[in-house]
Amino acid sequence: MTDLAVSAPTASDRPAIGPGIHMTERAAKRLKARYAAERRFRLIGLSAILFSLLALVLLLGNIVSNGFTAFRQTHIRLNVEFSAQHIAPAGTTDFNTIMQGNYGGIILAALQERFPEVQSRGERRRLQALISAGAEPQLARMVAENPALIGTRAEVWLPASSDIDMFVKEQVDTKAPEEERRVKDNQVRWIDALKADGDLELQFNTRFFTGADSREPELVGILGGVVGSIYTLLVCLAVSFPLGIMAAIYLEEFAPKNRFTEIIEVNINNLAAVPSIVYGLLGLAVFIGFFGLPRSAPFVGGLVLALMSLPVIIIAARAALRAVPPSIRHAALGVGASPLQAVMHHVLPLAMPGILTGTIIAMAHALGETAPLLMIGMVAFIVDIPATPVDAATVLPVQIFMWADSPERGFVEKTSAAIIVLLVFLLLMNLTAILLRKKFERRW
Repeated sequence: MTDLAVSAPTASDRPAIGPGIHMTERAAKRLKARYAAERRFRLIGLSAILFSLLALVLLLGNIVSNGFTAFRQTHIRLNVEFSAQHIAPAGTTDFNTIMQGNYGGIILAALQERFPEVQSRGERRRLQALISAGAEPQLARMVAENPALIGTRAEVWLPASSDIDMFVKEQVDTKAPEEERRVKDNQVRWIDALKADGDLELQFNTRFFTGADSREPELVGILGGVVGSIYTLLVCLAVSFPLGIMAAIYLEEFAPKNRFTEIIEVNINNLAAVPSIVYGLLGLAVFIGFFGLPRSAPFVGGLVLALMSLPVIIIAARAALRAVPPSIRHAALGVGASPLQAVMHHVLPLAMPGILTGTIIAMAHALGETAPLLMIGMVAFIVDIPATPVDAATVLPVQIFMWADSPERGFVEKTSAAIIVLLVFLLLMNLTAILLRKKFERRW
């Protein structure tokens, strides 16, 4: 047999890649190209993450910069005379009589006493514009709670109007010409005089957390929207949580695997991706149009959000049940438990942490929904705080939507502040889900 001569690779064909590792020059180029492609891919991924973080920082920075000032409100101190001439004769305790007093005249008299040089009608109108329209009911409630104030004097801190509040906080261009400012030069002089005497302060805005909606930016509060959101989420949870768990248990543990159950599973997965406004149209047609339930009620809003949350809870519950090892079921059945007892006493408790995590995430998603609630009328202007789930109400996301549609600068501030509060609620709910998963999660 003739030996075949095989030429050994030269040094140029066998470049050293590492200690004891040699390959051809072509293979080395391909390897180098793969490494370069990997570096480019990692650079693109890192750039995408940095871009996302930058966008998030800019968004949160804009919201915080616009909204943090709303947590403080400008107040003006006045020496108010609760004149019996403007309110009621001394000794009167009738609530309706006291509430109908001329408190606007009392405030104007206190302002004119503070600035006696103001004489013309136009100046008096601008002087009275320093004080919010909400100061009158504030004084009325003070006298109604303590009728002994009639005929006496007292120093009272009253909220400033929105224009004055924005000017003091420098949320508007304070250097603009007078004709381009809502706060005129004589009002600026009065503000400076009040500041110099310590009669103008920025105080914590308790009304923002304890009040309901209002037409005046300085008087708005989020409590009505927060209470409406709580009622809506309670109804949503009461409906979707048990139904979701029962449906998940049946489909995962007891339903036969046939074409019918496959169709149901596919439709549940599809329902989780249906736009939320479709659920709003369904709620409008069924709950309000067919059953005649009241519009703009948290009860109806909760039912609509329950329809939207149900597929998510079912999917999460099925995944949690599927994660429990089959040996748990077999052991329970082996000691004489029925299939239902094995699921309810052994499988479900072990799957509950995962179910709760999915449920909380679904509730957090429902908390931020606006479109389906707009369809059932929860966009109404509600000045009262709802007492029951069937009272007319709005929710915090819809409240933010309504304020964002208002042109006044004061509503821009309150909108951003309400977004901050909503984000805090969402972060707390997601943090609760993470803690539950960490605390009760089991590794099999």
